[in-house]
Amino acid sequence: MASFELFTSTLKQAGMRLTPQRVAICKLLSDTQDHPTAARIHEQVREQYPSLSLMTVYNTLNALVELGTVNALGNAGDNNIHYDGNTSLHINLACISCHKIVDIACPQIANLDKEISGVSGFKLLGTRMMYYGICPDCQNSTVY
Repeated sequence: MASFELFTSTLKQAGMRLTPQRVAICKLLSDTQDHPTAARIHEQVREQYPSLSLMTVYNTLNALVELGTVNALGNAGDNNIHYDGNTSLHINLACISCHKIVDIACPQIANLDKEISGVSGFKLLGTRMMYYGICPDCQNSTVY
């Protein structure tokens, strides 16, 4: 998981002022294991900063994504982009029923990256792997 300090220094690098609202967004991202959507971040941070705009959340997230400190994941069956503050090599598992996303450590990804880079000649800048399925909780509560 990336640190609060990394997020805030990334925003400074992007030329953005560190407003209390942006700091709160960074704090939320650094403190959560979840993969929140922009709307959920907006909802949670607005409790403390009622004047926070959704545009500020998107601008902040876009800066963090563009500079590689946050990953924008595909949707989890809910047509929303989820954000991941953990940019280390791992696999994301998304439940298409409850839309929960969990991280799974997978050391083999580093070897796969080397192999892909060697075969393709690409200098790889990052990896995102997302598997979709039904989580154990949803399997137990619904017929599949």
